[in-house]
Amino acid sequence: MSSLRLFRTSTTNSGVIEVTPRLAEVEADVQGLVEAHMETLLGVRFLASEYSTGPVHGGRIDSLGLDENGSPVIVEYKRGVDAGVINQGLFYLSWLVDHRAEFEHLVRGRLGGTAASQVLWSGPRLICIAGDFTRYDVHAVREHRRSIDLVRYRLFGSDLLGLETVASVSGGMPVARRARRHAAARAAADDQGASMVELASAVDEALLGLGDGVNRVERKTYRAYQRLRNFACVCPPQRSKLLVYLKVDPKDVDLVPGFTRDVSGLGHHGTGDLEVQLRTSRDVERAQDLFRASYAGA
Repeated sequence: MSSLRLFRTSTTNSGVIEVTPRLAEVEADVQGLVEAHMETLLGVRFLASEYSTGPVHGGRIDSLGLDENGSPVIVEYKRGVDAGVINQGLFYLSWLVDHRAEFEHLVRGRLGGTAASQVLWSGPRLICIAGDFTRYDVHAVREHRRSIDLVRYRLFGSDLLGLETVASVSGGMPVARRARRHAAARAAADDQGASMVELASAVDEALLGLGDGVNRVERKTYRAYQRLRNFACVCPPQRSKLLVYLKVDPKDVDLVPGFTRDVSGLGHHGTGDLEVQLRTSRDVERAQDLFRASYAGA
């Protein structure tokens, strides 16, 4: 974001006016804006603001939420650069993991019993939103076995907000891409033929290979691929096809029967309104542009 320049173009003449980026006047301005539009901006359902961790722990979590996959999310904000934002967030994340029942009670009160029963404790997340981060911050998040996203913000003019993911790390020990691909293939192999195993392997490799910072989240009914937000959800292979749901507007796609389908308003596992049906490796090649479009949109 520091190198991004934004210009407002005029339809009445050939001139352009640069919109100067700026930081918020106070940290609360950023927090209020994100909390009011958290699901749109981060793919996270808002639960609570300034949540007290009690007199013993003695802290207040800026924002609590639940992401698209059911993972608990803590969001911490800083107006500019602050060396303590990551450690502060990790401090709260440890508290959250130790107070699961309290968090699930909050989810139940806000989103209902079904959401509370499906909280995914294997991957609690920390999102730090700040004016900027240092190279030491980026290095630090890669040393932790937690899911952490560093997001830089900028305000442009009076009505534009820019968000840029500086670093994104998934929880757990890093695993080589080939090992992850083979693990995905083995998981799909139990009841599927060799062709479906190979197809699942090819899709996994294609999605993980779209760029740095792609995290994979395992749920019982689907596997999500995300960079801050989900951009693809892959369901377990069926007998003759693999279903992938993408965050692409079906209205922007020339739908092909038997290959792409508009599922907006239809119930399905995972997130995304465009269903892609894959049967062969050639279908995976045909879907590459759709994969890239969904990745870019996330």
